Amino acid sequence: MLEDNPGSMTLDGTNTWILRAPDAEGCVVVDPGYEDIPHLERVAASGPVSLILVTHHHADHVEGAPWLSAHTNAPIRAFDPELCRDGDSLTDGEVVEAAGLTLRVLHTPGHTDDSICLQLPDAMLTGDTILGRGTTVISSLGDYLNTLRRLAQIQTTVLPGHGPDLPDLAAVASEYLAHREERLDQVRAALKQLGPDASARQVVELVYADVDPSLWGPAEWSVRAQLDYLRS
Repeated sequence: MLEDNPGSMTLDGTNTWILRAPDAEGCVVVDPGYEDIPHLERVAASGPVSLILVTHHHADHVEGAPWLSAHTNAPIRAFDPELCRDGDSLTDGEVVEAAGLTLRVLHTPGHTDDSICLQLPDAMLTGDTILGRGTTVISSLGDYLNTLRRLAQIQTTVLPGHGPDLPDLAAVASEYLAHREERLDQVRAALKQLGPDASARQVVELVYADVDPSLWGPAEWSVRAQLDYLRS
């Protein structure tokens, strides 16, 4: 279910996933989105909601979870224990069973420290780790490269937190890896031109000169992560 919150960071809006086995009465809700009451009321009406899962702590994925939990009595589970309500925090490799479904938890840091993906038998819910269009902002490049290498070994459909479904997780993760290596080479070249102590903003203005300046803010976050990686 698509939340009506389109934007440069959310693409078409937040994808709130409502999952259930064909014969199940209850459902699992993944990423309720903002505390957007009309959207949350539509999600609750798809219930009964058995469980709420959150892929990471950003508000466009989790802000509405407490409201939904309070109105459906469904527990909230996430990797970050501070986001949980009436449920334990998720762990890497854990198998969650609800609404007739089996979901395997993969801790996939890089976009955020607490990012997870959720693997179904025939699809992977990727939150903001893999988007349906474009590339994601990262907080830790080393972690993200390891995450992409892990996902590049899994061939399945991508159900992202924003944007359309994608047919092949392994192919997309490999493309992301190639893109990150290309960006790293561009940052290395920029540092040679600007000097080793150049700021993230200076690097963005050089490397992202052909990108809409309205996107330079998010690009600066990723460049900062790249600089930390190169300087560590």
